[in-house]
Amino acid sequence: MPIRISIEDHIAEIVLDDPGKLNALDEATITELSRAYEDARSAGVRAVLLRGEGRAFCAGRDISQVDPATDDARGYLDDVVTPLLRQIDEFPAPTFAVATGACLGVGLGLLIATDVVYVAESAKIGSPFAKLGAALDSGGHALFFERLGAHRTLDLVYTGELMTGTEAVALGLFSRVLPDAEVLEFARSRVRKAAAGATGAFLASKRLVHRLRDERVGLWESVADENIAQGSLSGTADYSEGFAAFREKREPTFG
Repeated sequence: MPIRISIEDHIAEIVLDDPGKLNALDEATITELSRAYEDARSAGVRAVLLRGEGRAFCAGRDISQVDPATDDARGYLDDVVTPLLRQIDEFPAPTFAVATGACLGVGLGLLIATDVVYVAESAKIGSPFAKLGAALDSGGHALFFERLGAHRTLDLVYTGELMTGTEAVALGLFSRVLPDAEVLEFARSRVRKAAAGATGAFLASKRLVHRLRDERVGLWESVADENIAQGSLSGTADYSEGFAAFREKREPTFG
């Protein structure tokens, strides 16, 4: 199966498992990936880890069977890819991804939609479309412009140059870079920690960050949003447990 999911200890690990195609995605596989996230949601998991099997995370769309003469590129993006990216972005628990090897096109979009991305040193990130006559998609323009500015973004687009994982993290694209041999276990340890944490508080922060990203609210409006969120959290069991654990000098147990 090109998509695998395992759920254990309130954690879903979703694997792109078609290494012979560098985990490139066609429409059927994207539908299957969407179903995996829905299964994770239905199971009430407290964290999700997405990764790719083999030497690449995801090389993008599987174009091996695409006929340019009949390809509905906009329909594929509007009706298949974008709903998946929104589903990941709005997932009601912390989401993580491990970026190894090629992370291109829709593969890059999967990372953009994920909350936290840990990157292998040898990852390849950029816009590979210069030789295809196609445009960077799946949120790539927004990410690159936000972090790199107009000149560097268009340089990547025009040249097709790919950044290493080390370069991408140094430029602020993703969370942290690690040696290839260490990145998966590091990510799993962070996912376990998040799954044991205060999910409600994490989701409050996720909403605040998304509003800053999508609505460009100013400092004091964001402070007001934080105050509202804190007021709501103060009535929860996790809030009470956190304060009790602090006073009793023990680790909290969140429900």
